Amino acid sequence: MENYMLLLGWAGIFAPMALGAIGSGMGCSISGQAACGAMLDVESGYGKFIGLSALPSSQGILGIVIMFILMGTPLTVDTAPAFFGIGLLAGLALLFTAIYQGKAVAGAINASKNKPEIFGLSIAPAAIVEGFSVFAFVFALVLAGNIAA
Repeated sequence: MENYMLLLGWAGIFAPMALGAIGSGMGCSISGQAACGAMLDVESGYGKFIGLSALPSSQGILGIVIMFILMGTPLTVDTAPAFFGIGLLAGLALLFTAIYQGKAVAGAINASKNKPEIFGLSIAPAAIVEGFSVFAFVFALVLAGNIAA
């Protein structure tokens, strides 16, 4: 039972990094495909589409930071459930926000290719989704800081 608890703790440590990276890959793929399609329809301004399509990569970075913070606290049988809960839930939040941010970016790219003057406004939904990623990140850091060693 003790080894099982420690295994769950280690899974919690690496979950934010792994799930954040998976979500970032999926989100960047979704937005990148929209950017490629938009480049076929417009004569110039490709850079803003490519730059915007990288926005969902931030969740992977946030997951790596959470992983390193969790690794800074000793893993014991008593702390393992906290590691698992924090890591898994933060990782799931990063996974889904990255995917949905990719969809929001794809929508922004599709809208602004036809009406370039709304580019700035069209990225607002993607920025709002990013805010939820940051909320999950901050909550994970606060909770990780309260794990009794």
